[in-house]
Amino acid sequence: MPNFVPMKQFLILLAMLPIAFTAYAQGNGTSLGTKAFKAAIDKDDALLLDVRTPKEFAQGHIEAAANADWLGGELLNDVSGIDKTKPVLLYCAVGGRSGKAMAAMIKAGFTDVHDLKGGFNAWEADKLPVITQ
Repeated sequence: MPNFVPMKQFLILLAMLPIAFTAYAQGNGTSLGTKAFKAAIDKDDALLLDVRTPKEFAQGHIEAAANADWLGGELLNDVSGIDKTKPVLLYCAVGGRSGKAMAAMIKAGFTDVHDLKGGFNAWEADKLPVITQ
C-alpha cells in the first residue's frame, strides 16, 4: 500500500508555503519603495551603493552613496571585504541593474540586501534629496 500524506497535513503544508517564501524574501533581499529606502538609509548602519556608471553617478546621486558600477563587473570585488551581514542598499536608474546586483550579492553570501524600487528615477520623482557634482 502506498504511503500518502494525510490530506490535513498536506493542506497545512500548502498553507505555509507563502509564509516561508515571504520570510525568505525578507531575509535575503527585497525591493523597497522610496520611503522605506530612505528610512533604511536614515538608520545609518547600511552600506549605500549606487550601481550606475561613474558618468551617471556624477550627474546626481543619493547623499552618502558610494559608486560601484555594476556594468564594470567589479561590484563583488568592491564589497568583498565588508561584513556579509551588514545591511546593503543598492540603486541604479530604474531597478534593473540593482536587482541583478542584489541577486549576485545574495548568491555571494550577503544576507541583508535591498534595492530601490524604480531606482534613482523614482527617488527624483518623489523629490527626495540629490547630490550633484
